[in-house]
Amino acid sequence: MTIQLKDDAGIRGMRVACRLAAEVLDYLEPFIKPGITTNEIDQLAHDYMVDVQQCIPAPLNYAPNGYKPYPKSICTSINHQVCHGIPNDKPLKKGDILNVDITTIKDGWHGDTSRMFSVGETSIAARRLCQLAFEAMWHGILQVKPGARLGDIGHAIQRFAESNGCSVVREFCGHGIGQGFHEEPQVLHYGKPGTLEELVPGMIFTIEPMINAGRRDIKELGDGWTIVTRDHSLSAQWEHTVLVTPTGFDVLTLSAGSPALPSFVTTTAC
Repeated sequence: MTIQLKDDAGIRGMRVACRLAAEVLDYLEPFIKPGITTNEIDQLAHDYMVDVQQCIPAPLNYAPNGYKPYPKSICTSINHQVCHGIPNDKPLKKGDILNVDITTIKDGWHGDTSRMFSVGETSIAARRLCQLAFEAMWHGILQVKPGARLGDIGHAIQRFAESNGCSVVREFCGHGIGQGFHEEPQVLHYGKPGTLEELVPGMIFTIEPMINAGRRDIKELGDGWTIVTRDHSLSAQWEHTVLVTPTGFDVLTLSAGSPALPSFVTTTAC
């Protein structure tokens, strides 16, 4: 495994790309209401990234080994869709929960983040799941510091999610990111503390747990991309890109419109 550590210039480039990705989500939030289609959200995001931010939507035509090219500029995963949902012409309805996953490329650097959105008034169970997934991500982020291990991140997320009656998807994980969309290391959202790679300053990776209200089992739909829960239970995901600093962590995908921090989080950089 070769992990690309970022120097000062790389960190500056990543800060810009990550901020832009978060600002796309800020821009989209007012539009996400009953009646809009995910295709319309995709077009709004595409135009904002290309015309306003002068950056590139990384998912568009992205084709990792074994996959056909992804046809849209963002991923939109609704209700029981876990990840990689492809935007379409079906209108969103009141009560839906929606994950919007944004990856920008600016000056060769990738910024990657996602948020959950409630479409109108949602159920108590849906709101609870979205909040638990958000807090699970932050429990993982708080483990990041030099000398810690990747297993510490996964363990913190798994322990929190399962203690609240949810399950953690295991087939998809966070990842290193930089000039490549997906780099080493893989960041599992489950595991044992004190295991896997040691964290060192200059590492940048995503933490993006997928938390299910029901069982963790998933399946892929016929489009070759969309992942759903096998039991049709709701799924929620949040994602931040995180830098390992000499003294802790720095969350790079924050913006003016980022959601309020959980009560147990006192800083976004240390």
